[in-house]
Amino acid sequence: MTDRIAAPEAAVAIMGDGSLWTYRADWAAALKQLIQSHLGEERRAGTGGVYAGPGRRYEDDLAASPFSQVTERRFPVSRVWTPAQVLGYLRSTSFARPDLFGGRHDRFEAEALELLERHSERGGLIEDAVFTVLLARRMGGKA
Repeated sequence: MTDRIAAPEAAVAIMGDGSLWTYRADWAAALKQLIQSHLGEERRAGTGGVYAGPGRRYEDDLAASPFSQVTERRFPVSRVWTPAQVLGYLRSTSFARPDLFGGRHDRFEAEALELLERHSERGGLIEDAVFTVLLARRMGGKA
Protein backbone atom coordinates (compact mmCIF):
# COMPACT_ATOMS: atom_id res chain seq x y z
CA MET A 1 0.00 0.00 0.00
CA THR A 2 2.84 2.40 0.80
CA ASP A 3 4.17 1.98 -2.72
CA ARG A 4 0.79 3.03 -4.14
CA ILE A 5 0.33 6.14 -2.02
CA ALA A 6 3.88 7.42 -1.44
CA ALA A 7 5.55 10.01 -3.66
CA PRO A 8 8.20 8.60 -6.03
CA GLU A 9 11.03 10.08 -3.95
CA ALA A 10 9.54 9.01 -0.61
CA ALA A 11 11.42 6.99 1.97
CA VAL A 12 10.06 4.63 4.59
CA ALA A 13 11.53 4.83 8.09
CA ILE A 14 11.22 2.15 10.74
CA MET A 15 12.75 3.11 14.05
CA GLY A 16 12.96 2.12 17.65
CA ASP A 17 15.19 1.31 20.55
CA GLY A 18 13.73 -1.75 22.18
CA SER A 19 11.84 -2.14 25.42
CA LEU A 20 12.59 -2.29 29.11
CA TRP A 21 11.15 -5.82 28.91
CA THR A 22 14.22 -6.93 26.95
CA TYR A 23 16.82 -4.53 28.40
CA ARG A 24 19.62 -6.41 30.18
CA ALA A 25 20.37 -4.34 33.29
CA ASP A 26 19.98 -5.74 36.80
CA TRP A 27 17.18 -3.31 37.62
CA ALA A 28 15.25 -4.07 34.41
CA ALA A 29 15.62 -7.84 34.91
CA ALA A 30 14.34 -7.51 38.50
CA LEU A 31 11.42 -5.41 37.28
CA LYS A 32 10.57 -7.99 34.60
CA GLN A 33 10.62 -10.73 37.25
CA LEU A 34 8.25 -8.68 39.40
CA ILE A 35 5.86 -8.19 36.48
CA GLN A 36 5.99 -11.92 35.77
CA SER A 37 5.32 -12.74 39.42
CA HIS A 38 2.03 -10.85 39.07
CA LEU A 39 1.02 -11.72 35.50
CA GLY A 40 2.79 -14.96 34.62
CA GLU A 41 5.85 -15.73 32.51
CA GLU A 42 4.49 -14.73 29.10
CA ARG A 43 4.82 -11.16 27.92
CA ARG A 44 1.43 -9.55 27.38
CA ALA A 45 0.71 -7.72 24.13
CA GLY A 46 -2.20 -5.93 22.56
CA THR A 47 -5.57 -5.96 24.23
CA GLY A 48 -5.78 -9.60 25.19
CA GLY A 49 -2.96 -11.70 23.88
CA VAL A 50 0.66 -12.54 24.45
CA TYR A 51 3.68 -11.33 22.53
CA ALA A 52 4.70 -13.81 19.85
CA GLY A 53 7.62 -11.90 18.35
CA PRO A 54 7.91 -10.83 14.75
CA GLY A 55 7.58 -13.41 12.00
CA ARG A 56 10.71 -12.04 10.39
CA ARG A 57 13.03 -9.06 10.62
CA TYR A 58 11.98 -5.63 9.37
CA GLU A 59 15.01 -5.66 7.08
CA ASP A 60 13.66 -8.79 5.39
CA ASP A 61 10.18 -7.31 5.00
CA LEU A 62 11.65 -4.19 3.41
CA ALA A 63 13.97 -6.18 1.12
CA ALA A 64 10.91 -8.00 -0.23
CA SER A 65 9.03 -4.75 -0.80
CA PRO A 66 9.31 -2.02 -3.44
CA PHE A 67 11.32 -0.13 -0.79
CA SER A 68 14.18 -2.64 -0.95
CA GLN A 69 17.14 -0.25 -0.82
CA VAL A 70 17.73 -0.17 2.94
CA THR A 71 20.22 1.80 4.99
CA GLU A 72 20.58 1.35 8.73
CA ARG A 73 21.65 4.09 11.12
CA ARG A 74 22.37 3.41 14.79
CA PHE A 75 22.44 6.07 17.49
CA PRO A 76 23.62 5.18 21.00
CA VAL A 77 21.46 6.75 23.68
CA SER A 78 21.86 6.75 27.42
CA ARG A 79 18.89 7.50 29.63
CA VAL A 80 18.71 8.00 33.35
CA TRP A 81 15.25 7.08 34.58
CA THR A 82 13.70 7.95 37.92
CA PRO A 83 11.49 5.32 39.55
CA ALA A 84 8.42 7.50 38.86
CA GLN A 85 9.33 7.76 35.17
CA VAL A 86 9.61 3.99 34.90
CA LEU A 87 6.20 3.55 36.52
CA GLY A 88 4.73 6.03 34.04
CA TYR A 89 6.35 4.17 31.16
CA LEU A 90 4.97 0.85 32.41
CA ARG A 91 1.44 2.26 32.52
CA SER A 92 1.75 2.99 28.78
CA THR A 93 2.93 -0.47 27.75
CA SER A 94 0.88 -3.43 26.63
CA PHE A 95 2.87 -5.74 28.91
CA ALA A 96 2.27 -3.90 32.22
CA ARG A 97 -0.70 -1.60 31.71
CA PRO A 98 -2.89 -1.17 34.80
CA ASP A 99 -5.93 -3.17 33.64
CA LEU A 100 -3.85 -6.35 33.37
CA PHE A 101 -3.44 -6.37 37.15
CA GLY A 102 -7.13 -6.02 37.95
CA GLY A 103 -7.51 -4.86 41.54
CA ARG A 104 -3.85 -5.64 42.25
CA HIS A 105 -2.29 -2.75 40.28
CA ASP A 106 -1.75 -0.53 43.34
CA ARG A 107 0.05 -3.37 45.09
CA PHE A 108 2.19 -4.03 42.02
CA GLU A 109 3.13 -0.34 41.71
CA ALA A 110 4.08 -0.15 45.39
CA GLU A 111 6.34 -3.20 44.99
CA ALA A 112 7.78 -1.85 41.74
CA LEU A 113 8.49 1.55 43.30
CA GLU A 114 10.32 -0.07 46.22
CA LEU A 115 12.36 -2.25 43.84
CA LEU A 116 13.23 0.69 41.56
CA GLU A 117 14.15 2.97 44.47
CA ARG A 118 16.48 0.29 45.82
CA HIS A 119 18.18 -0.03 42.41
CA SER A 120 18.37 3.73 41.83
CA GLU A 121 20.37 4.44 44.98
CA ARG A 122 23.56 4.17 42.91
CA GLY A 123 22.90 7.14 40.62
CA GLY A 124 19.60 6.48 38.92
CA LEU A 125 18.30 3.75 36.67
CA ILE A 126 20.62 3.77 33.69
CA GLU A 127 19.50 2.50 30.30
CA ASP A 128 22.13 2.34 27.59
CA ALA A 129 20.30 1.62 24.35
CA VAL A 130 20.75 1.94 20.63
CA PHE A 131 18.13 3.81 18.64
CA THR A 132 18.02 2.14 15.23
CA VAL A 133 16.61 3.78 12.11
CA LEU A 134 16.00 1.77 8.94
CA LEU A 135 15.62 4.06 5.92
CA ALA A 136 14.18 2.36 2.86
CA ARG A 137 13.76 3.71 -0.64
CA ARG A 138 12.74 2.27 -3.95
CA MET A 139 15.60 0.96 -6.06
CA GLY A 140 17.53 3.85 -7.58
CA GLY A 141 16.54 6.22 -4.76
CA LYS A 142 18.91 7.93 -2.35
CA ALA A 143 18.80 6.05 0.96
